[in-house]
Amino acid sequence: MSGLRVTLRWVAEAVGGRVAVGDPETEIGRVCIDTRTLQAGDFFVALRGVRFDAHEFVGEAMAKGAMGALVERGFVGRAFTARQDFALVEAADTTKALQELAHAVRMSSGTRVIAITGSAGKTTTKETIAEFLSRRLRVVKNTGNLNNHIGLPLSLMQLKEAPDVAVMELGMNHAGEISTLVAIAEPEMRVWTNVGDAHLGFFASPEAIADAKAEVLERARPDHVLVCNADDPRVMARVGGFAGRTLTFGTAEGATVRAREVEDLGVDGMRALVTTPAGERRLQTPLLGRGNLFNVLAAAAVALDFGVPLDEIVAAAARSTPAERRGHVRRLRGGVTLIDDSYNSSPTALRGALEVVARETRVRRKVAVLGEMLELGGHSLRLHADCGRAAAASGLRLLFVIGGGPARALGEAAVAAGMPASAVVSFETSEAAAPAVAAAVRAGDLVLVKGSRAVRTDLVADRIAAELA
Repeated sequence: MSGLRVTLRWVAEAVGGRVAVGDPETEIGRVCIDTRTLQAGDFFVALRGVRFDAHEFVGEAMAKGAMGALVERGFVGRAFTARQDFALVEAADTTKALQELAHAVRMSSGTRVIAITGSAGKTTTKETIAEFLSRRLRVVKNTGNLNNHIGLPLSLMQLKEAPDVAVMELGMNHAGEISTLVAIAEPEMRVWTNVGDAHLGFFASPEAIADAKAEVLERARPDHVLVCNADDPRVMARVGGFAGRTLTFGTAEGATVRAREVEDLGVDGMRALVTTPAGERRLQTPLLGRGNLFNVLAAAAVALDFGVPLDEIVAAAARSTPAERRGHVRRLRGGVTLIDDSYNSSPTALRGALEVVARETRVRRKVAVLGEMLELGGHSLRLHADCGRAAAASGLRLLFVIGGGPARALGEAAVAAGMPASAVVSFETSEAAAPAVAAAVRAGDLVLVKGSRAVRTDLVADRIAAELA
């Protein structure tokens, strides 16, 4: 199918607005919401937020060469004089209009949409699915982390080019958000990776998180497909009423795509005997830990359902690479191995990373740099202490913790669990920690760096890599 011709008239009809200025038959350019990244020919959407109003930047967008803008009703003629060839479409609410526009493009494109949710592994699963399917199909995916009520519509605008498949992760930290995203994306296939403790500060319990994630099951039809984690009891307790067909993955007996004889290869990844409806193969991936093996199994279930041969999936899995700062292994000077997992963190994900460290035996010392984990609310101190005990059990010789009280609680729990107090060092910020960590690393060390994004443990990873390049 050829791409869609999205004109100003088409936009106005999709969002219940009107073409206020410009030729209705003019095609819009790339949709953009930020004048800092705007390029000539883009179509600027002026969003209004709690702390900003992008209508103030419509003039700047025009000056930078935008071909037009989507604005709120009443904007035209109020305090703005448009360039002669600058188009304006008015709608009641530009955020809602962006969502409606993306939905209209999605429904008109003919593209099959895969939506992914879960507490951990969404991005790796998205990237792996896209890699497996791209061998035979034209695939698009979320750019970066554009997975919320604004990012998802921007990602879906790629469907103007009518690719075969769109692989979209759905992010959330409050109930109701997945429901909104499912209504925008209308996925034919849904992938539910797991339920963990990420964002627990916004929910009463992990069960409440599971209920919010279960919104991914909404709006399903009998011809839709769900791919879900057979080993996660919270997931499996909620999928029985799914309206379509269900495929499962994991190590549980009866899983559609099942891993047996699982081997953790430390920093070399994972290996398993995988049983599928298409046969059985020995599969190996350089992605670290059991969580990533499950992400690969989920992607394999999707690819098999799309008709990708099992041998192609196995070959692609062997070439998999992690998304940036999500378990990226870097071999540095002096035999130092750096695991850069600094993109984000949660207790479940951190325990998984520490399991990788625990199983690695071919190193001189094990060192971890662990940043505070955010959005855990009243559970924060307890969960950090749990992770401190896991850190001690992983065989660390040196532990750096970064952040406030919860990070210090992690370090204190590690000491209480048997680590020498002299081996646990606390810093308030990553900027302060980076030079000290880099100076402490020795030849042959394995260094894990992980923390919530706002703590900026990436600065520590970059300092280590720069000094040992």
